[in-house]
Amino acid sequence: MNKTLIPTIFTLSLLFLTKLSPAQNISVKSPDGKLKLAVELSDKIYYTFAHENEQLLARSVLGLQLKGQTLGEEPKLKKQKITSLKNVLAPVVPLKFSKISNEYNLLSMEFSGDYAVEFRVYNEGVAYRFITGKKGQVEILNENLFLQFPSSYLLHVQQTGGFGTAYEEPYSAIVSNIWKTENHMSTLPVLIDTRKKYKILISESDLEDYPAMFIKGNGQNGVSATFPKAPLAFGENGDRSQKILKEADYIAKTAGTRSFPWRYFVVTENDGQLLTNTMTGKLAAASTIKDPSWIQPGQVSWEWWNDAAPYGPDVNFVSGYNLETYKYYIDFAAKNGIKYIIMDEGWAKDTTNPFEPNPDVDLKALLSYGQQKKVGIILWLTWLTVEKNFHLFKTFSEWGVKGVKIDFMDRSDQWMVNYYERVAKEAARYKLFVDFHGSFKPAGLEYKYPNVLSYEGVRGMEQMAGAIPDNSVFLPFIRNAVGAMDYTPGAMLSMQPEVYGAQRPNAASIGTRSYQMALFVIFESGLQMLADNPTMYYRNQDCTDFITQVPTTWDETRALAAKAGEYAIVAKRKGDRWFIGGMTNNMGEREFELKFDFLKTGETFKVTSFEDGINAGRQAMDYRRREFNVRSGESIRIKMVRNGGWAAVVQP
Repeated sequence: MNKTLIPTIFTLSLLFLTKLSPAQNISVKSPDGKLKLAVELSDKIYYTFAHENEQLLARSVLGLQLKGQTLGEEPKLKKQKITSLKNVLAPVVPLKFSKISNEYNLLSMEFSGDYAVEFRVYNEGVAYRFITGKKGQVEILNENLFLQFPSSYLLHVQQTGGFGTAYEEPYSAIVSNIWKTENHMSTLPVLIDTRKKYKILISESDLEDYPAMFIKGNGQNGVSATFPKAPLAFGENGDRSQKILKEADYIAKTAGTRSFPWRYFVVTENDGQLLTNTMTGKLAAASTIKDPSWIQPGQVSWEWWNDAAPYGPDVNFVSGYNLETYKYYIDFAAKNGIKYIIMDEGWAKDTTNPFEPNPDVDLKALLSYGQQKKVGIILWLTWLTVEKNFHLFKTFSEWGVKGVKIDFMDRSDQWMVNYYERVAKEAARYKLFVDFHGSFKPAGLEYKYPNVLSYEGVRGMEQMAGAIPDNSVFLPFIRNAVGAMDYTPGAMLSMQPEVYGAQRPNAASIGTRSYQMALFVIFESGLQMLADNPTMYYRNQDCTDFITQVPTTWDETRALAAKAGEYAIVAKRKGDRWFIGGMTNNMGEREFELKFDFLKTGETFKVTSFEDGINAGRQAMDYRRREFNVRSGESIRIKMVRNGGWAAVVQP
């Protein structure tokens, strides 16, 4: 993170210094000239932006309340600078693109009172942050983010009754002019539908030593930010959480000289642009890991969802959380090219002691067996156990463990945000990767520490009947649009919602078989689970062969058809192969024309597809596997039934 007061090094220089008149107005356009930011300095710092002259945000306010001073009130501008920058980013774990074009115009404003405000204006959106240059530490009492809408907007939000949340609430839609201050607040990200041409995605990046932001209605056709207070004292509350006994009157106590988190607004003219959004990465701090070659994203066989219950003629042992069962999972992973298995709750004798495995497991024997089979092991832990045994990273590394899944944080105050970074840093020190569950959304840490491969923070398949396509089809446009998402797909038992009835060990999903297979292409995660029982994958080997060849990182992503909350079809490239995934909601059968204009011209490609069967609208297990050839520019018609999907691999 750049901690200096005003950044000084840029790849292109287009700068000027001016002294403004009392009517202080500054405007900056995006590199393509379509998006215009207007900043007004009077009693406060106001801003608005418009795209091709259509106003999207009315006169909105930003400010930062410190103890003894509010930054942004009666601002006195000392100097301003506008700079253009263009470079290329190469993320260590590329979930959408292996190369990201990073081009924007930067407005830097330095004010009396030892602070500055930066705005970046991209073709695809606007971002801003505060920078301070004060001595010692400062107490942040609140951050003022007041967004005013020029007309009544529709907001897609994840409402929560408090700051204690695992970010697993379903999405709901609320009209901006009726969202009152007394209503529930929402986690980030939030998707705004202007109900005309545009959508706006709001989130944050470069979140460090500061609480996560929430959004609430202000009762006046706008929204404001709200933050959890910094906790000061804790009490016992079981093996996986703490009671907050005392809170400060501030949201953060932090260094006086620093940059603060970016608040960003992605502006889209079509919903497909949300599927290719990379704004979190563009605003995040650069990787601190000098040699990240040991960081290996991949697929994972997971036992919890299916309750560690393989069965059948090839299972001649009592299945469960024991040595023979885990060896069976390792064998399954090895046979199908899966890099890892997770040992979830039950591998340890006691959830509070990470150094004494369940005697039925024989962890050291399993680690040795996994090494022989070239399958790594990931261990599940509660966050509180990690906090009380922080030296476990060194021990796990010595044992040969590859990564940790840390669960039940369910908070995002300053202390907990710092906990995430302490974990990421210590895990990286011992070359372990991290999967955060019970977590807040990605906000840049995964770029600074790319050993953070995924975050849950999503209403995923653990929710069983609660993971309905009507909600899940929002995820590529909102939650997955800001970073990795551990949804845990891969169900081989598929049902339509009106006949759903399942529980572990016979867990099932809502949506068709082809829908489940498509999720491996659409949903993005550095660790992508195969949530079902190896027995079920062996019985459906054609589906397993497709799933296990889907990459977890990508060179290129293209949106082929998209409407938030209704359907999404994407094509993703890894090397010379393309994968296509489509999903839809419960609104009935849909038909699409797919044009293969993204393929290399002059070559013939083989397509292997998995499609909803003729009866899939009632019997969700029904699917068809097809093979055919295409050339660049050719088109095909595809159908998806309600809660259906379409998946394919396209290769030379």
